[in-house]
Amino acid sequence: MARANLFRVREGHGHAPVTNIELFFDLVFVFAITQLSHALLAHLGWLGALQTLLMLFAVWWVWIFTTWVANWLDPDRANVRLMLILLMLGGLALSSSIPTAFGKNGWLFAAAYCSMQIGRTLYMVWASRGIHDGRARNFTRILFWHFLSLPFWVGGALAEPEMRLVLWGAALLVDYMGPITFFPTPGLGRSKGNDWDISGAHMAERCALFVIISLGEGVLITGATFATLPQDGLHWLAFAICFLGSAALWWLYFDTGAVRGSARIEASDQAGLLARNAYTYWHIPIVAGLVVSAVADEMLLMHPYGHIEPQFLAVTVGGGLLFLIGNMGFKKTTNDRGLPPFSHMIGAVLLIVAGAAAWFLHWQPIALGIAAAAVLTFTAIWEWSSYNGGWRRWAPWIGRFQSADT
Repeated sequence: MARANLFRVREGHGHAPVTNIELFFDLVFVFAITQLSHALLAHLGWLGALQTLLMLFAVWWVWIFTTWVANWLDPDRANVRLMLILLMLGGLALSSSIPTAFGKNGWLFAAAYCSMQIGRTLYMVWASRGIHDGRARNFTRILFWHFLSLPFWVGGALAEPEMRLVLWGAALLVDYMGPITFFPTPGLGRSKGNDWDISGAHMAERCALFVIISLGEGVLITGATFATLPQDGLHWLAFAICFLGSAALWWLYFDTGAVRGSARIEASDQAGLLARNAYTYWHIPIVAGLVVSAVADEMLLMHPYGHIEPQFLAVTVGGGLLFLIGNMGFKKTTNDRGLPPFSHMIGAVLLIVAGAAAWFLHWQPIALGIAAAAVLTFTAIWEWSSYNGGWRRWAPWIGRFQSADT
């Protein structure tokens, strides 16, 4: 049967390599992350933050569901490539509509999201039927849940912006509850963990690439904004601080977390469940933290001195907090001991303390930027040292605390 050739051939949890068409697909989401950070910067406030968060949830859900599908399908097949290219077109429409999703282009955002989710799921039902019947039933359940959220998406697109936020929030709540509850469906029951027989290494690599995309947005904003500013000492300092913060974020995720997560999921007999918990869900605050941090970098570069505005305080502290919280959940899920890294808990507390000090002691924005970058760097060094035994040699009392990281 020709459809049998649409799936990757691998044994057990063998590695499914990331293909060029998957990297091409990701280009759309480079644009999406840029649009999200610009949307947040343009609408800094509670309402703008909620709207951006909702759109981030939608963008991530489209991307991660496509990653799951590409884990099973063989993207080197022309049929699968065409499907991914059509999804790219939908993703480009989705990303283009982000600035006006709560204005005149709400219909486009909802139409792009729903057509991508439903169309891709229908394709998997068709491709799997008679080849992998368990997988076909699993995606039929997923299709049922997409149709459950569809009326909320349509209703939100037709509603006023305030009501649109409520209806789309309800739609995403339905969408996000599906995997948590194993997609219970009338007549088909629930999915099981062994229905999600994925390549763990592929999932880990794909999510790491999305983190790189999100980190890249911060680096691009830093470089592009700095190029338009006076090249004086203060702006050079702000430029260096923004870069240091980005480097610390990269180190916190990739030095130990990404490597250990990949090894853990690749060896797991429950790779699908681990992928759902560690990658599908816990990577959301990681990506959100990177988007918010990119906004903080641009604001610091534009206004390194003067009074700290509440918005700048929120994004500077909030970006790092979201990233650390996401990493704590991710690393706890992929740690044999099942404990979050103690260094990250201390880092989160220090970020809050720095934010409170900056607000009540009336620091300059550059001082808060230095403090936030210093906390993230300290947290990265703490975690790195805990895996390499560096501080235990001369400060055993620190070593006792560090042991909670390993």
